[in-house]
Amino acid sequence: MGRPRTFDRDTALASAMQLFWRNGYQGTSISDLTTTMGIAPPSLYAAFGDKRQLFDEAADLYQSHPASFATRALLEPTARAAIARLLHDAALEYTKTGQPRGCLILSEPLLGRHREQSRRALTERLEQGRTDGDLDAEVDINALADYITVVLSGLSAQARYGADHVQLVAAADAAMRSWPG
Repeated sequence: MGRPRTFDRDTALASAMQLFWRNGYQGTSISDLTTTMGIAPPSLYAAFGDKRQLFDEAADLYQSHPASFATRALLEPTARAAIARLLHDAALEYTKTGQPRGCLILSEPLLGRHREQSRRALTERLEQGRTDGDLDAEVDINALADYITVVLSGLSAQARYGADHVQLVAAADAAMRSWPG
């Protein structure tokens, strides 16, 4: 029978998420993780498996918490309102004080599955907009989803390079001026 855990797993996971978000998977060592999480390597392995399993769990936590703004934004009543809110909320979230800048999902090469899920949700919202009459039938949904993804990626990169929320909101506003129709 193993010894009882002497740390809070959720707190340790949140710490790991922040570290991966700041440094990326490749830039984060086991030593970095154990120091940040306040646990010994055997405890890390016992609680989370290996580094990749911990990373995947941290990415899921990121998707359900810091990145949850995207899910809420896509609930807006029109496709245009949903995308405007998505871009504006991203501008604010990517520059929020007290957390790493930018988007973990967009900046981390290993998170293709998460990007695909986000892209699918975005495409479905745009298709709903077409069904609801918010978007004309001739609008290329895939091209529009690609454009929005590129804008989000650019906002994330600019935040990582030091842009503030005012700059990112201005960029989001500029992107919305190209909205079809």
